[in-house]
Amino acid sequence: MSRFTDALVVTPLADGKTWVVLRDFGYDVGAEDSGDRIDVAIGFKTDFASIPRLFWIVLPKWGRYGNAAVVHDWLYWTQERSRREADNIFLEGMCVLGVGGVTRRTIYTAVRWFGWLAWIRNRADRTVGFERVVTDLQLKAMVASRRPGMVRRVVGYAARRLMR
Repeated sequence: MSRFTDALVVTPLADGKTWVVLRDFGYDVGAEDSGDRIDVAIGFKTDFASIPRLFWIVLPKWGRYGNAAVVHDWLYWTQERSRREADNIFLEGMCVLGVGGVTRRTIYTAVRWFGWLAWIRNRADRTVGFERVVTDLQLKAMVASRRPGMVRRVVGYAARRLMR
């Protein structure tokens, strides 16, 4: 069975939405010691599950699925695997964590339907040099994420692609 390599240790940034990974953390895909391992970089900024505020009463941003959400965020950021593969690893990780069937399927379906927005945003962010891995871990409580809003970033990226 697959497994997470260690306990997830994070600290929040001042924006109240972004957290930074402070210790080695990863996931063995498929089976423990399968050789297919995802290592999330120390200093990686995550927002856990990107669930709209309207649904937080039922599905909070952090829940039993939190570790899998961080790995999924990392896969969406690096885009070293296909989006479908990243989503399937997220589903597998939620199974490993014992997330209930209804919750697991709801989150997975939402990611399959709407994840393309985050996928494009991350590609656009990387294109303009935005970095989601903090190299200087001298974090202070007043440091906020400098990531601009999703709509502005996606529209800007689309406009630049169309101008080519």
